[in-house]
Amino acid sequence: MISKEALKEAVRRAVEAGRGRKFKQGIELQITLENLDLKKTEERISFEALLPHGNGRERKVAFFAEGEMAVRAKEAGADLVLSREELEALGKDPKRAKKLAEEYDLFLAQPDLMPLAGRLLGRILGPRDKIPKPVPPNANLSQVLERYRKLLFLRTKDQPAIRARIGSEDMPEDKVAENALSVLEALELALQKGKGRLKAIYLKTTMGKPVKVEVKG
Repeated sequence: MISKEALKEAVRRAVEAGRGRKFKQGIELQITLENLDLKKTEERISFEALLPHGNGRERKVAFFAEGEMAVRAKEAGADLVLSREELEALGKDPKRAKKLAEEYDLFLAQPDLMPLAGRLLGRILGPRDKIPKPVPPNANLSQVLERYRKLLFLRTKDQPAIRARIGSEDMPEDKVAENALSVLEALELALQKGKGRLKAIYLKTTMGKPVKVEVKG
C-alpha cells in the first residue's frame, strides 16, 4: 500500500516543516477514510496497533491491583498502583478521578477488580479510550507493561479519521516510518472487513504543517 521509503521521506519533510520550536515535538500520523457511514455502529473502525519503537515519550501506566499482584506491578515498573479501597475512594471523588484520567495514558487491572473499575470510573475513562485492560494473575508483568506502553487503541469517532502520535522529532526517521507502517498494516486488516477505505495519509509535528503521503493502489 505504501513503502517505508515514502514514509521516511514524509517524516523528514514533516520534521523540517516544524523546526524552530523550543520544545520536543511529537510526530502525528493522520489518516482520513472514505465510504464510511459512522451513524452505523457496524461501520465504525476500532483496532489495536503496536508501535515497535514506542511513540517518543514514556507512557504512564496506572494499575488496579491488590496483594501479591500489587507488589509485582510495582516491581515491574507501573507508575501508580491503586488498591480496591483507593479505587472505591476515586469513585467518590470525580474531580480527582478526572485528574488521574488526564495524567495517566493507560490503565490496567487484575481481573476481579475490572467490574468495580468499570462501574466507578467507566463514565470518566470510557470517553477517553482508557477503560482498564485486564491482566491475568500469572502474567509476566514486566512484559505486559512493556507491550502496553507501545500499544495504541485507535478508533473513528465523529469523523472518518484516525489520528495517532507515532514518534517524536528526535527519533530516527526509519523508526518513525516503521511505527507508521505498523499502524497502517493494522488499519488495513480492519478495512478488509468491508468498512470503508483509505483516502489520505498525512504526517505532521505538533506545531508543523501536515505533509501528505502519496497512497498507491
